[in-house]
Amino acid sequence: MRRAVVLFTGDLRLHDHPPLRAALAAADEVVPLFVRDPAVARAGFAAPHRTAFLTACLADLDAGLRERGGRLVVREGDPAAEVCAVAAECDAAEVHLAAADSGFGQRREDRLRRALTAAGRRLHVHDTVVTAVPPGALTPQGSDHFAVFTPYFRHWSGYRLRDTLPAPRRVPVPDEVGSAALPEVSAGPAEGGERAARRRLTAWLRGGLASYATGQDDLAGDRTSRLSPHLHFGTLSAVETVHRVRAAGGPGAEAFVRQLCWRDFNRQLLAVRPQVSAADYRTRHDRWRTGRAAEADALAWREGLTGYPVVDAGMRQLRAEGWMHNRARLLVASFLTKTLYVDWRVGAAHFLDLLVDGDVANNQLNWQWVAGTGTDTRPNRVLNPLLQARRYDPDGGYVRRWVPELAAVEGAAVHEPWKLPAADRKGYPERLVELPDGLARFRQARGLD
Repeated sequence: MRRAVVLFTGDLRLHDHPPLRAALAAADEVVPLFVRDPAVARAGFAAPHRTAFLTACLADLDAGLRERGGRLVVREGDPAAEVCAVAAECDAAEVHLAAADSGFGQRREDRLRRALTAAGRRLHVHDTVVTAVPPGALTPQGSDHFAVFTPYFRHWSGYRLRDTLPAPRRVPVPDEVGSAALPEVSAGPAEGGERAARRRLTAWLRGGLASYATGQDDLAGDRTSRLSPHLHFGTLSAVETVHRVRAAGGPGAEAFVRQLCWRDFNRQLLAVRPQVSAADYRTRHDRWRTGRAAEADALAWREGLTGYPVVDAGMRQLRAEGWMHNRARLLVASFLTKTLYVDWRVGAAHFLDLLVDGDVANNQLNWQWVAGTGTDTRPNRVLNPLLQARRYDPDGGYVRRWVPELAAVEGAAVHEPWKLPAADRKGYPERLVELPDGLARFRQARGLD
């Protein structure tokens, strides 16, 4: 009886799953395994919103396997030790898993390879499970990665993606392999699991994609897919998503595929420079504000009390939903790092504390892009929150939704509450800093004057 183990990590699905299909082709029985790693919590990655989403994903994955005659095996502990223990219990000759791009994932993969080799077993690592294009598949001449998005997108667009794999009809699992109980499903701000992911993608393709090119920055309209948590946890395949969006066609498809490419761009960068999860990628800045005043400003930013309604709306949406509109993410990040001149790592950590889609590659590298320490070719650009609000929330609907103190203020006046009588502000705070003063401080710190 030939047996194999499939270790699920950021790929919690049955459709388009190369490691699972390869294991089923090579063995008579397969152990679908998920290891709850305490190191994830110690590293601060087990944020409540993501943990709630994860419990739903695991329950849905187990249900899908049971429909196919199998089940999900859950263990807790060091992944290398637990995988080796399971492989020994069922005498599996090989283990399959998705390739990692973060430093954390790469170290896990290395430990697992050494442990399995020592036990006389083989490890098979599969790419294009988490990304559409493998991180190392596209490189410019003289470098191991693309540092600028536009040329990467041009090469990425011409790359031939593999075909999508169907979900298996049966997944036979050996009876003797024991499992811990599935974690209890807890309520969260978003619905997790592959079935929810596929419903959302289908609905998006039918009803939201067509207007994406013109509406993706509309804060009040919220014409975004909200697929990012599913791509992060792998309940949706990036390869399948690109194929289906391209098949739908239209200007919305082109704009949305570009956003999917950004995800691969950040991952190819992190794969070869894992240190950029904490260190500046390109331009190092050592003059970030510190001390009590900076800490007080950062606290007000976290709580959505900066005095700039569009910034505060974004921060309050983040706390309430574990998600934030992409345009708002850019605005609040620019405000923290350039108007308040607080270190991007402060903002990135707060996002990871709350985001359901909190992803090291996208979160850290997008923060660096905005802060001017990453891959942005215009590192000194500053987003003016007032101008951005007028452009992307012209009637103030987004602000009124998330800043109830100002809900009675009509039209665009909601963006400038400092011009209103105190009674109309309902306790809404004064501005932390006036924009010209923040810009002057930024330019001085960057040596631009």
